[in-house]
Amino acid sequence: MAVSENYPELKANQNFSELSEELRNTENKISFSRQFYNDAVTMYNTKLMVFPSNIIAGIFHFTSRELFQAESEEARKNVKVDFGN
Repeated sequence: MAVSENYPELKANQNFSELSEELRNTENKISFSRQFYNDAVTMYNTKLMVFPSNIIAGIFHFTSRELFQAESEEARKNVKVDFGN
């Protein structure tokens, strides 16, 4: 977005506007998917501890799962899109 502020003609370009919208939508989908996964893992881990499902989980050796977390600070950063050539 900083690039678009430096180059006003980019703001007016329809293709750039569509690309910006697509990037925002993609970020939202990733965020939603991460939250959905973490919610499912939380429900699964809770079921493992609640009677009577904890008995079944013990019989079949179900184990708890980890919530999704980015492995490094670098992985948490947004993807840099470079429009300059």
